[in-house]
Amino acid sequence: MLARFFHWAFFAVLLGFGLLGVNGCGGRPATRVNLPAPVERTTVGPGDVFAISIVGEDKLPKEFRIAPDGTVDVPYIHRIQVAGLEPQEIADLIRKKLIEADILRDPSVAIDVKEYNSKRIVVLGQVQKPGSFPLIPGFTFIQAISQAGGFNTMANRDRVTLTRRTGKDSRTIVLSADAITDGSLPDIPLQAGDTIFVGERLF
Repeated sequence: MLARFFHWAFFAVLLGFGLLGVNGCGGRPATRVNLPAPVERTTVGPGDVFAISIVGEDKLPKEFRIAPDGTVDVPYIHRIQVAGLEPQEIADLIRKKLIEADILRDPSVAIDVKEYNSKRIVVLGQVQKPGSFPLIPGFTFIQAISQAGGFNTMANRDRVTLTRRTGKDSRTIVLSADAITDGSLPDIPLQAGDTIFVGERLF
């Protein structure tokens, strides 16, 4: 009985000093991330830039930026509404317009989105350049911190919050950037609308 008492007493001491890997208030956040998977949206919006490729028509302009009203001016077919469309839907629309205008009989059209400026993530707090940044396809948590210039000297790298909206709700988790960079925690793929906040470390 006495031996069992000392066994549990020793276990409690280990917990108190964090030697069993249990995260206390001042330690690293848990290494399991409870966050909804990112939703990849490839529809375009104002400010996005895409390239049009039409087989056999090398002299046409290559890149187009979507205007604030969601339109682009394409040679021969003039202004078309593209905001809210998928790249393939834009290609199909341009192809249809070229045929209707009797410009090309059976054009092969491809769309390549270069910049998703309408889809953004926000990085705030103790970073060199806080602000809003375009979401690059495949963008991750660590890449977003880098895009914001990296941490400043006041940053608490072990307790960084990431907030993600899912419909009408949102979920916030606490991450350790150091745990990600040293491989203890996988990097987190981002989605449009994610907000990262880097708090100030305590001295």
